[in-house]
Amino acid sequence: MGIDITKMRNIGISAHIDSGKTTLSERILFYCDKIHAIHEVRGKDGVGATMDHMELERERGITIQSAATQVKWKDYTVNLIDTPGHVDFTIEVERSLRVLDGAILVLCAVGGVQSQSITVDRQLKRYHVPRIAFVNKCDRTGANPFKVRLQLREKLGLNAVMIQIPIGLEDKLEGVVDLIAMKAVYFDGDQGTELRFAEIPPHLKADADKYREELIDAVSLFSDDLAEKFLGGEDIPEEMIHQAIRKGTLVEQFVPVMLGSAYKNKGIQPLLDAVGNYLPNPTEVKNYALDLDKNEERKELVSDGNSPTVALGFKLEDGQYGQLTYVRIYQGSLKKGEELVNTRARKKFKVGRLVRMNSNDMEDISEGSPGDIVALFGIECASGDTFCGGGLNYAMTSMFVPEPVISLSIDPKDKKSADQMAKALNRFTKEDPTFRTYVDAESNQTIIQGMGELHLEVYVERMLREYKCEVETGMPQVAYREAIQSRADFNYTHKKQTGGSGQYGRVAGYMEPYSDGDYEFVDNIKGGAIPNEYIPSCDKGFKEAIKRGSLIGFPIVNIRCVINDGQSHPVDSSDIAFQMAAIGAFREAYNKAKPCILEPIMKVSVEGPTEFQGNIFASINQRRGIIAASTEDGIFSRVEAEVPLSEMFGYSTVLRSLTQGKAEFTMEFQKYGKVPAGISEALVKEYEEKRRKEQGR
Repeated sequence: MGIDITKMRNIGISAHIDSGKTTLSERILFYCDKIHAIHEVRGKDGVGATMDHMELERERGITIQSAATQVKWKDYTVNLIDTPGHVDFTIEVERSLRVLDGAILVLCAVGGVQSQSITVDRQLKRYHVPRIAFVNKCDRTGANPFKVRLQLREKLGLNAVMIQIPIGLEDKLEGVVDLIAMKAVYFDGDQGTELRFAEIPPHLKADADKYREELIDAVSLFSDDLAEKFLGGEDIPEEMIHQAIRKGTLVEQFVPVMLGSAYKNKGIQPLLDAVGNYLPNPTEVKNYALDLDKNEERKELVSDGNSPTVALGFKLEDGQYGQLTYVRIYQGSLKKGEELVNTRARKKFKVGRLVRMNSNDMEDISEGSPGDIVALFGIECASGDTFCGGGLNYAMTSMFVPEPVISLSIDPKDKKSADQMAKALNRFTKEDPTFRTYVDAESNQTIIQGMGELHLEVYVERMLREYKCEVETGMPQVAYREAIQSRADFNYTHKKQTGGSGQYGRVAGYMEPYSDGDYEFVDNIKGGAIPNEYIPSCDKGFKEAIKRGSLIGFPIVNIRCVINDGQSHPVDSSDIAFQMAAIGAFREAYNKAKPCILEPIMKVSVEGPTEFQGNIFASINQRRGIIAASTEDGIFSRVEAEVPLSEMFGYSTVLRSLTQGKAEFTMEFQKYGKVPAGISEALVKEYEEKRRKEQGR
């Protein structure tokens, strides 16, 4: 069963929360005959959207897991990957982008380019994903696609050009004018299934001519023949315009802007045509792997079914039949019964059951071709692993995984829950690299870490639902760090004599603040004062010492440890002696180097009606926030601020009550900043009391 690879599209739909991504994917499934009735996200009919198949997603009306589905549109095969828009699930977005070849950037005709659209766009640029912009919700009061087009240019720096204009807006939205064919398109029938082409309404003729000229002018940069015809005043064939738009889109220098209303079933079919016309097929995207045998040398992969296989497991899911691994095939093909190697774990495995996913229904297949997205059953692997055949030892470039900024302690309520909790945590950490868990050595509690309050909340909720595991959660803990503010010298001798050979090592040097990273070790030893074989021991000792600072017991960052002198003993010196000497030296100097506490500062963006702007400002100021910018856009305003994470707990509830539930906010980690003196003293005091209690046990 060969699929023509040039007719294949791997696309994602990315957007700000509530721009209508999932509603749009529902419509795409409907028009491609995948589903026979349209369901809404906030499923009044009790069914909920097809792509949101987790109960939790239906309740909250947000997409958490990206689902991959294959649809046919005309003669195109489209793999649609629905990505979450919520910043706490940023790893899901990153993962999906890694395997996309093109994207539809969905924007709300009223909200325009919102904070999350900016984040998503940054991710699309990082992975060089060409995109089409779709301005959704043109039926809403206050819809203005022309304003959104301007924002795409100003805020995202995209060369966005209208290829359609609306016929009527808000509740008068009837259809769109196709500026390439210069025809009006109406969507008739109950569910907009019948396309009707007609002449452009007379009152829109002048606008249509103006925007068409702008379009031709913009695409003439990508086609010399078209530019000649344009200058010569000749008629330009539609096909030539399509080719020029495609060329501009593929090199990421042109973004066609389309519009409609997914909810009102308008504008979806032309969007599907545009996916085929303007977005790349797998052979037009350059994909690279790193050759692990040749010092991670970059190798370009070819979309050829007969080459050795290279595939990436980009997402894991635990289904009722065991672990399901979503795989994107970059080179070669995946066949049932074939033997492949997981290059990270260096393990061989056999391809057992191979399926193609249609949201959460699946069909068994015997082979997957290059560029395809399929799923494998029952393979032991982690998210982001590369599978190779034919003796290759490649890794697809690793994904960018941000550090967690928040942690919670969780305690199972009973013995049965404890067993289930272990299973759940094991699975979640494999599925999501930004979710981590460990047992705290001092309090013996299980700690989970993640990207934000919602992130951890969802996992605690999933434990209850999917594993019937009840846990009690502690107070959210912020991931503080410690750092030093000045240089301090050390000169420390570690001596221990207990019958037989003792331990001896002297380490001297200094520590100082270091801005380019978390830790650097510098060896300035002259004349063998410390023998070469013990230098790594000193490094090991310092690394051990920075795991816990003495102020509040959090890791120490931005520090450079330099050793320039020392002494060893021919009999009593050893690896462990120098490790202990380095730890002692570190502790001796640390308190002299003016240690301070750092806290995660979040970039917070609040959007809501302008009438509540004063309340929003006040709520941020009360939380030690610094307002970086605020923009007003008619009735809506957006406030950008930097706020310490420790002050953001429970903010969503406060914001709702201040703005009658009309404002929403997103936050992502920005940097570490110094904690003010008063708070720092309180934290140190709290830590000392906790230590006293633990020692008094």
